[in-house]
Amino acid sequence: MGIFDGLPVSQEKDQYIREELAKIDENWAASRFDSLPHVVHILTSKDREGEIQILRDQCDVVEDVVDEVVQSYHSGFNKAIQNYSQILRLFSESTESIAVLKGDLVEAKKHLGSRNKQLHQLWYRSVTLRHIISLLDQIENIAKVPGRIQSLIEEKQFYSAVQLYVQSTLMLEREGLQTVGALQDVRSELTKLRGVLFYKVLEDLHAHLYNNGEYSSSGCINDKDEEIPTTTAVALSNSSQPVSRRTRLLKSESHSTSQGLAGGSFRSASIDGGSSYDGQEDEGHEDEGQVNGVDGVKIVSKQIPIWLSKATPDEFLETIKKSDAPLHVKYFQTLVECLCVLGKVAAAGAMICQRLRPTIHDIIVSKVKSHAAQVNSSSPSIGQPGQIFATGLQLLKRHPESYQLSKQKRENAILAGTLLAVSPVTPVMAPTGKAQSAAKNLLDSILDTIVRVFENHVILGELLELKSSNHTEINTPKSMPTDANWNPDSEGSQVTGGYSVSFSLTVLQSECQQLLCEILRATPEAATADASVQTARLASKTPSKDKRQAYIVYKIIYWLTLDGSEDGLSFAFRFTDSTLSVPNQGSDIVRQGWSKRNSNVSQEGYGSASVLPDQGIYLTASVYRPVLQFTDKVTSMLPQKYSHLGNDGLLSFVDNFVKDHFLQTMFVDYRKGVQQAISSPAAFRPRAHATATYTPSIEKGRPVLQGLLAIDFLAREVIGWALAMPKFAGEIVKYVQTFLERTYERCRTSYMEAVLEKQSYMLIGRHDIEKLLRLDPSSASLPDSQDGSFMENNTVDAKVDGIELELSDILLSLRPIKQDNLIRDDNKLILLASLSDSLEYVADSIERLGQTAGSSSNQVEEEVRTRRRHIRTGSALTRDLASFADEYRKLAVDCLKVLRVEMQLETIFHLQEMNNREYTDDQDAEEPDDFIISLTSQITRRDEEIAPFVAAVKRNYIFGGISSIAATASIKALSDIKSINLFGVQQICRNSIALEQALAAIPSINTDSVQQRLDHVRTYYELLNMPFEALLAFISEHGQLFTFNEYSNLLKVQVPGREIPFDAQDRMSEILSALP
Repeated sequence: MGIFDGLPVSQEKDQYIREELAKIDENWAASRFDSLPHVVHILTSKDREGEIQILRDQCDVVEDVVDEVVQSYHSGFNKAIQNYSQILRLFSESTESIAVLKGDLVEAKKHLGSRNKQLHQLWYRSVTLRHIISLLDQIENIAKVPGRIQSLIEEKQFYSAVQLYVQSTLMLEREGLQTVGALQDVRSELTKLRGVLFYKVLEDLHAHLYNNGEYSSSGCINDKDEEIPTTTAVALSNSSQPVSRRTRLLKSESHSTSQGLAGGSFRSASIDGGSSYDGQEDEGHEDEGQVNGVDGVKIVSKQIPIWLSKATPDEFLETIKKSDAPLHVKYFQTLVECLCVLGKVAAAGAMICQRLRPTIHDIIVSKVKSHAAQVNSSSPSIGQPGQIFATGLQLLKRHPESYQLSKQKRENAILAGTLLAVSPVTPVMAPTGKAQSAAKNLLDSILDTIVRVFENHVILGELLELKSSNHTEINTPKSMPTDANWNPDSEGSQVTGGYSVSFSLTVLQSECQQLLCEILRATPEAATADASVQTARLASKTPSKDKRQAYIVYKIIYWLTLDGSEDGLSFAFRFTDSTLSVPNQGSDIVRQGWSKRNSNVSQEGYGSASVLPDQGIYLTASVYRPVLQFTDKVTSMLPQKYSHLGNDGLLSFVDNFVKDHFLQTMFVDYRKGVQQAISSPAAFRPRAHATATYTPSIEKGRPVLQGLLAIDFLAREVIGWALAMPKFAGEIVKYVQTFLERTYERCRTSYMEAVLEKQSYMLIGRHDIEKLLRLDPSSASLPDSQDGSFMENNTVDAKVDGIELELSDILLSLRPIKQDNLIRDDNKLILLASLSDSLEYVADSIERLGQTAGSSSNQVEEEVRTRRRHIRTGSALTRDLASFADEYRKLAVDCLKVLRVEMQLETIFHLQEMNNREYTDDQDAEEPDDFIISLTSQITRRDEEIAPFVAAVKRNYIFGGISSIAATASIKALSDIKSINLFGVQQICRNSIALEQALAAIPSINTDSVQQRLDHVRTYYELLNMPFEALLAFISEHGQLFTFNEYSNLLKVQVPGREIPFDAQDRMSEILSALP
């Protein structure tokens, strides 16, 4: 800002002055101005008049500016001068008045000094009267306290009522009011109201503890912490015990609320309900205005909860206002603070302990009844015994994919009944049955409720322990006798009346264990071993039962009668039969809910039989997962000091029950089912009414043997139990392996009964034949084949011919084939075909089961590793089951190999009649030979019989070796034929054509390969009709078509009308040797 800003100076003058000021030398602005140099400068200047004129102009401008400023501020200057003059006058008058006042005060002092004693007496009388009036006001207000407390109790303003009670009690203890006889009735009423208030608080705490209260966590909409609480270690001011996340916010308030509140000292407050600071009532009304009804739930201001709207401000109220704890936790804090102020923490803890078990029992019963009502309203109960089997059949009809049965076929319906007969459980009790789902849903619902209840018990237990650590004498005076041998770890539970987080957890798990025993239809003795172990462990930490019981009884009686005989309370406590007797003191109705006998609670059931079947031990699978989740949730809630209790209760019981009872029962039952399945006369009997063609789908009628189908069903069912309980999957899979091993032995026995002492069975066991069969391209169709490249190659190359020729030579060397060495019973061949397909089906199923069990075990492996327990890995389980699948496939392949070799031996058996025979017919053959007719009819019949039991590609394998062995046998038979004419050649060609037609009628066979091989036979025999020279010409052109021996046999056989030179062999050898 400039020096002329705000002054009444024109813009032109302002600009001019600024420019002139800029031209002034620094000497003019010096603090001590020296005018002599300027005077000398003007005098020595050539234009002295001009210099003087410049100064005059500058002076005129400055004077004009000064005149303008003075004119503008003249009136203001005058007014200021006048005000200053008036102030001086007032000061002068005040000085004179003060001097007069001093004189008057001196005079008054002289007059008052002469009457000092009389004034002192009057002042003392006025003070006494004020005190009397104050006492009368207090008496009047105290007389209204009982009614106000009753009103606050009805409004559930418990903390306000407790404050008013404590303040009134302290007021009655004052020296001036102790002797007032009119207040004796008030004292008596307050004593009764203390009991009423205690039971009202306890009743509300009990409802809130089990989520039935107005501010419970289950109904609190604005509860920001809906997750399961986790344990967080927080160092308290007076205790090093860690607390959970629910109560870690109590650290700041633990010390402030404990000072004075237990002793009844509060900050400034009045009996008549007045507030110690302004705005309290208005703020309370604001909070009441913020309460909105949403489905019966109150949304309360974060600053002051509605139940504290009428409370007198104190440290606890300030702590609640600043706390970020959820609403239901704040309500817990309020109720616990009320009990602490009333000095009833131990009594409340004892009564909560008394009511814990029956309340949990009632909750479970109500859940079961609710579930039963829901089930009955939606569908008939699955627990009704008369409907179990019918329901299972309905499931089979409605869901064929569950049991892989067809609902259209009568035979499959019979199989369904067979499966139900061999299974130890009904369909509804199967691992995926409705009973398992119902049990799991029921237990999930119950345990979820128990978890929420235990969450509240953790909060309450930590609050009580927090109070007990800060108020070691709130319940027990210093004169209270103590036991020197008492365990110091239980000192906190003594202060809280025996109540603690561990006690509540023990009771909750005990009730849940009783529920599980009822669901599983197990006697409580099922957990005797586990209970004895826990008892022994606890016995090492606690005194004897009698001593502990007597001590607790004495403590509880003392706690309940601690405040004087006016309460008239008596308390008898027993661990199995708890009774609370309270004389009529005006609060009988309040105490009525706490005086019920509960001796028959442990004997009463939960009613689970109305919704669950009687075959309860198999419900273990549906019980295991909810119990595991329940244990994890409970463990995450427990404070650090109780973390060791997480896995010692319910989960341990279930683990022991599974190991000691369920697994043994399941093994025995399923072993009986397996034995029944494989020992039945129809177990390995092929179906009598199979479909016309093979179908790979069970639903469409795949003719798997009844015994193996039952075994597969049982194996999948047992694996279902393993999936339901992954921790025990290793042991359960071992059972499956045992069953599969026993079944394999039975299959092997059935296989041996069909092939014993048969030549085909002995041949496939030879190393050379087994090697050739493995190298044969057709073996690519076998179940254990690793290479299927030959399946796409329909051309018979030299390598294939070499393998087939070598195998044919070995088989032909066995001639003559005896009929006794062949499997002449077609039923055995059908059994081998059906057994092969059934074994392959079971092998595929085993592989799928191994993958399923392996994936399940891998999922639980990490969880089990964190629990530091050992199980077999999923890869090991998969390998074990895969080895059984390989064994089953190997036996299935052996069945197919036997069938293939058997058909080749049958072909050799029929064709060996060509040997040592003369084909010199005198007329053209119209029909093939009888042995060819027998062979073709046998091929056709066996193909029709085997077709429903094996796939097309395996039919090709079984009958595909006939053409090669027939061609080789027919060509080699020429060496044994004595003579043959033209009609004989036609007869042999007719035989090959009939055989080709029979083989071509098989849909799955490679007709091109059959035709090529048998054309080769016809070409060979038609060479007999050629003259010798024509035969030599053919050999020169097609020398590699046949071998040297085969060409030699053409020359050796006698053909009527054909001349063979004496050097025919030499000339043929010369031609063959000249070929490349």
